[in-house]
Amino acid sequence: MSSTPGDFYQRDRDWHPPALVPAYKSSVTRSPNLPLLSLENSLSEVTGPTFGHKDIGPVDHDLLLNYATQGDPIGERIILHGRILDENARPVPETLIEIWQANAGGRYRHRNDSYLAPIDPNFGGCGRTLTDQNGYYHFRTVKPGAYPWRNSINNWRPAHIHFSVFGTAFAQRLVTQMYFEGDPLIDKCPIATSMPDPNALDQLIAPLDMNAAIPLDCLAYRFDIILRGRRSTLFENRLEGN
Repeated sequence: MSSTPGDFYQRDRDWHPPALVPAYKSSVTRSPNLPLLSLENSLSEVTGPTFGHKDIGPVDHDLLLNYATQGDPIGERIILHGRILDENARPVPETLIEIWQANAGGRYRHRNDSYLAPIDPNFGGCGRTLTDQNGYYHFRTVKPGAYPWRNSINNWRPAHIHFSVFGTAFAQRLVTQMYFEGDPLIDKCPIATSMPDPNALDQLIAPLDMNAAIPLDCLAYRFDIILRGRRSTLFENRLEGN
């Protein structure tokens, strides 16, 4: 693989959602009222830390095992896999990916989550791995449940898994989330529907992948992530474009 980056395509400002979406109520208080400022990173922010295989535990990618002490987690077992690619569809190897999610009942293992669904004692809800030389990654986990949120009187978040993708330095972290094919709550979610281009939303929906499923064990979903370029995957912390 060549280390020379490909052409940088001008971003499409209609691809990513606006910062202010009144139907998504928290965006009203979080969206900036003044033009954004561009701040240069310090040398330490752009040169490290870097991550290697020695930083990843043998079951960090397996959410069915990495927290379990008394048995298996409850829920639909799934494989989540895909590739990290650049704007020219070339693989991005040795890239750290972290995921976190609610359990099968729709509850996060977090002290601020007060949803009435029970905590699963054998499910931590987070994992991490490095892409291989072909930009490929995979996780084992359970399919997360939907949960209500206080956006309006009866809003529910679709089942989703959060992704964090690191570059060659900690300051290059990008964050997004993945939905599941066929979920009827996607079209009802103010966060998902804030995206002006339906094709951009489609990139956040992982299709069912029966070829990667394991018979009598688990289903599989494929989620590829495109970095940079005018059709890059939406990242929540880079709404101005990648």
